[in-house]
Amino acid sequence: MSTETQVTATLASSVPPSIRKRMASIDALRGFDMFWIAGGERIINAIHKVWPNAATSALDTQFEHVPWAGFHFYDLIFPLFVFVVGVVLPFSVTRRVEEGADRRHLFLHIFQRFALLFLFGLIYNNLLDFNPNTLRILGVLQRIAIAYLFAGLVMLLTGIRGQAIVTGSLLLGYWAIMKLVPVPGFGAGVLTPQGNLAAFVDRAVIPFKFCCYTFGDNEGLISNIPAIATCLLGVMAGHWLRSAKFSPNRKVWGLVVAGATSLLLSWVWSFNFPIIKNIWSSSFVLCAGGWSILLLALFYWIIDVRGLQRWAFFFKVIGMNAITIYMVDRFFDFGSITRVFLHGILPHLGGIAPLVWECGVIATMWLFLYFLYRQKIFLRV
Repeated sequence: MSTETQVTATLASSVPPSIRKRMASIDALRGFDMFWIAGGERIINAIHKVWPNAATSALDTQFEHVPWAGFHFYDLIFPLFVFVVGVVLPFSVTRRVEEGADRRHLFLHIFQRFALLFLFGLIYNNLLDFNPNTLRILGVLQRIAIAYLFAGLVMLLTGIRGQAIVTGSLLLGYWAIMKLVPVPGFGAGVLTPQGNLAAFVDRAVIPFKFCCYTFGDNEGLISNIPAIATCLLGVMAGHWLRSAKFSPNRKVWGLVVAGATSLLLSWVWSFNFPIIKNIWSSSFVLCAGGWSILLLALFYWIIDVRGLQRWAFFFKVIGMNAITIYMVDRFFDFGSITRVFLHGILPHLGGIAPLVWECGVIATMWLFLYFLYRQKIFLRV
C-alpha cells in the first residue's frame, strides 16, 4: 500500500469515509474553480486569438475582471473558492461537535490551520525573499484563511440560525459603514476606487509598500468582513447538503431556489450598493454567492444524484490538490517542461499554435497533479 502524505491547510478536505461519495461533487467543483485560477482562462484567450469573432470576443470578455462595478464570470473564481471552503465545514466541524469532540481541541485545530494557510499566503507573496520591500502582507490565501477562521468560529459558537443571522449582519453592517462613514476629502458613501472607505482604511493602516492597492488587487482589511459572509453562505449550503431530512432531488431544488433568490437580492441591492469585486460589496457577495450555489447544485445533481462521475475526474484530480498547484505554479514554470515536448511542433501548427501551447501547459500541470494523485500525496485545502 502506498504511503499517504497529507499536509492539511484548512478543514476543506477533511472528508470522513461515511460521506466521501457525497463530497465527490465538492472536489470536482473545487477543481473546476482551480482550473481557471491555474491558467484555464488562457485557453479561452487563445481561442479568441485563433478564431476572432463576435462570439469568441464575448466569451473572452467574460474571462477578464470588470474594472470596477459589474460582474463577469472571472469575478466569480475567487469567491467561489471561499464558498467551497465553507461548504465542507459542516461535514467536518459540525459532525465532530455532534460526536462529542472536545471544543477546545476544535478551536485549536481551526487556529492552527488558519495560521498554516496564512503562512502559505505570505510565502506566495515573497516571504522567502527576506526583503520587506517585496513582501505583501495581504493576498488571496490570507483572505481565504481569515474567512475560514471566522466562519469556523461562528460555527462552533452558534447554530444554523445564528450563522444565518451573523451572515446577514455582516452584509448589512458592511453596507452601513461603507455608505455612512465619511472618508476625509471625499465624504460618505463615495464608491470610487480612491474615495471608498475600504481603500481609505487600507491606505491609512497598512504601510504603502505592503498595501493591496499598490499592486492593483483587492484583498484589503475591512473587505474581509463580507468575505467571511461568502464563506458562511457556503457553510449554510453545506448544512443543507448534509441534512438527512430531505431527498437528494429536494436538496438540488433547494439550492436552485436559494441561488436564484440570492441573485435577485443582489440585483435589487445593487441599485444602492453596486456589485464591486474590488471592495467585495454586499451585493457582490450575494451575486457571487448565488452563482456559486447554482454551480454547487449542478455539480451535486450530475455527480452525486445522477452518479455521472467519470467526466469530472479531470477536475477531481485538480480539486484534491488545489493548494499544491496554486503554490507550485507560483514558483515553477510549467512552460519549461511543455516547451521540451512542443518546441519542434509549434512552428508547424500555424495559427493554432497559441491554443496548442496553452493546452499543453495545462496538460503538463494536470499530469503533475495526476502523479501526486496516484501516489496519494495531497497538500489539501
